[in-house]
Amino acid sequence: MTRRSLSKRAAVVAGTAALTLATVGTVAATAGPQHRDPQPGKDRIAGLFDTWNKALQTGDPKKVADLYASDAVLLPTVSDKIRTDRAGIVDYFEHFLQNKPVGVKVETMVNVLDKNSAIDTGVYAFTLTDPKTGAKSTVKARYTYEYEKRNGKWLIVNHHSSKMPEG
Repeated sequence: MTRRSLSKRAAVVAGTAALTLATVGTVAATAGPQHRDPQPGKDRIAGLFDTWNKALQTGDPKKVADLYASDAVLLPTVSDKIRTDRAGIVDYFEHFLQNKPVGVKVETMVNVLDKNSAIDTGVYAFTLTDPKTGAKSTVKARYTYEYEKRNGKWLIVNHHSSKMPEG
């Protein structure tokens, strides 16, 4: 082979390799994230309540507050005060957790907005235990959780809960 034919062959091989790498890179860029981070299903979002409810069972207000974004808003069930930062959210749960709340969803509707945001809204009921008497009561309330996925973790960015007006 002559030097010229070797140069042509090298150029063809180099061009083919570059085209192959570009094609593989494009396929990886378009297909990769979709496979690694798919849009969550409604069951996944509805299950975030179970995580939150289990955090309540620990009795640790900081563990509950860890499920909220740092800029979250909490409109709580049994307080007139709106909580807009971690300290306020911790303060609310310090008081609420004294009643040993156990929540159960009665009705739920989930809207997945995109792969990083969703809303879970409906009705839940809490069994509360009076810390002084041990008497149990049930509070039925409407709720809305707005979730965002931040740094790979689903966090509550807005939580509204209010007692049912009829009861």
